[in-house]
Formats: sequence, structure tokens, C-alpha cells
Amino acid sequence: MNGLKLPSYRGDIINSESFTEEARRNNPWRMLDAYHQSTQTLNILRAFATGGYADISRLHAWNLDFVEKSEEGSRYRKLASKVDESLRFMKAIGVNTESATFKQAQFYTAHECLLLSYEQALTRQDSTTGKWYDCSAHMLWIGERTRQLDGAHLEFTRGIGNPLGVKISDKITPEELLEVIDNLNPNNIPGRLSLIVRMGADKLREKLPALIRAVQKEGRFVVWVSDPVHGNTIKADNGLKTRPFEKIRDELRAFFDVHDQMGTHPGGVHLEMTGKDVTECIGGTIQDIKVDDLNKRYHTHCDPRLNGVQALELAFLIAERMRSRTGLPPLFNDA
Repeated sequence: MNGLKLPSYRGDIINSESFTEEARRNNPWRMLDAYHQSTQTLNILRAFATGGYADISRLHAWNLDFVEKSEEGSRYRKLASKVDESLRFMKAIGVNTESATFKQAQFYTAHECLLLSYEQALTRQDSTTGKWYDCSAHMLWIGERTRQLDGAHLEFTRGIGNPLGVKISDKITPEELLEVIDNLNPNNIPGRLSLIVRMGADKLREKLPALIRAVQKEGRFVVWVSDPVHGNTIKADNGLKTRPFEKIRDELRAFFDVHDQMGTHPGGVHLEMTGKDVTECIGGTIQDIKVDDLNKRYHTHCDPRLNGVQALELAFLIAERMRSRTGLPPLFNDA
């Protein structure tokens, strides 16, 4: 910039985005800041999960703004009403809906195992079993760019007892995938390893079936998870990175379609999202964010995120798709 060359911004846990030599220098004290901020966030999550906010009877309150914002949003009220109807039925037959099962939620955390010096500092040995666990999160996952078979990230994670995940794109071959699986889960423990798929809809339909067949043939236990956000990043005409909602939705559909065809189970969805009303991903039925809207509330330093309304819309679409997998009639037609 203006003839000055400095190290890249690597995230707040390492350095600062400000373009000065001091700001771009690696600062290990930032890891302590990240740790304390994470601790505060966990305390908030614990309070919400056990303090009544997770009460399932509050379903309408959680989604009220969303379903009332437009005619399109109000169609989702049917799904929420079904939950209310089920709760009333359970109360009528004597089920105690005031118990913790209905009032509280279990909440688990995960993040990318990227900065190994941070992860190593938070790794502890269980005194009763002798196993090692990374206490920075319940689940650790490895990115597409750091899953090399001879790399440090696989070597670190294979030695800890946490549930693990690994991102896979269309670049991975069935043979390489099996090597990654055997590296991270040599004892083939069910639930130990999640494969987080990020390919884009077209490539997913083309590449995922062969990967599923290879895993099935070798009898490997994995959880298949869709990451429909990361594989659909584009640069808008104004120079900002963004992700089209329609592309994210299409990849989710493709993920479910392929598993339906293969007779396998779609085990989860990973979304890049925030509860804030940002304008970072274009599209959506409710808001329909345009490229010209991106500058209004584009707050991310790195990855564009779905906002709260866009994420809720996807959640309802997923719920409807899961309902159709059970053989129940649809509540509405998906446009």
C-alpha cells in the first residue's frame, strides 16, 4: 500500500487489521484476549441455555419478527404452530412440559483448529483415563487448506480425544479421503469424525456420490455435514466478497438430494452466520439483499455471513425438508 509492504492480517487472535508495522506484528497477548472473550461468550450461552430462554414454548417469541415481516415470512408460521399444537397435546395427556427437557438446551461449541500454539496451550490430559483433550472447544475441525496428510494439523488432532471434523471440497479423491479418515479415526469409532462438505451445488452432485460409495464400501463410520456457505463465495461488482443466498440454498438441496439417492443420512449443517442484521450475503426471499445493499452494514473482516433473517429462512427450509423425509405431507411448497 503506497509502496509499503507489510505482513497480511491473520485475524484478531494474531494481529490487527490496521496497516501499520506495529499492528501487523504477531502479538501473542492477543491469544489471551481471545480466550477471555470466548469465556465471556460461553457464560452468556450457559445462561441462555439453562435460564429459560431455551424454553420450547417460546418458539413463537423467537421467530415473531421473522414471520411477521412479510407475506413470505408468515407462511413459516404454520410450522411453528405445529410445535405449539404438539405441546398442547402433550400437556393434555399429562406430559410435564415444565421439566428441564422442555425448558433447557444442551449447547456444544466448535471451532477450526487453526492456530496450533493456542490449541496446544489449552490441551490437557485426563487424569482418570490418560487421554488428551483440547479444552478450547468440544469439537475441533480442520480446514480444507490444512488437512494435508503429512501436516501438523492432522498430527495434532489425531492425538486428542475430542470429536473431530474435516472440511472437504471437490478437490479430494476417494482414496485421499479414506486416508484422512484412517488418520483421524483409526479405530473407526462412530461419532468421532464428521466430514464437512463444501463444494457448490453442481460439483457436489458430481463428486459426493463417489466419496460416499468409497466410505460405505470400506465400512467407515462418519457423520456427513453440509457447509453450503463457504463454497459459494463470489466477488461482487463493487469489489466486496459476498455469497448468494440462492447458491447456498441450492447446495443444501443438492446435499439432501444426494443422500436420498445414496440411502445415507445427512447428519448436520454448518452455517457461517450472525444474529446481527448485516448485509454481507446477497439474496433471500424475505429481505432480498442486492449488491448495492452490501455497503449498508458490511461488518465482516473476512468471511461474509448470513444475517439472522437469512439464517432463520434456511432453518425453516431445512425443517421442511426433514419433515418430507419422514413421509409427512409438506406444510407449504418451497419456491
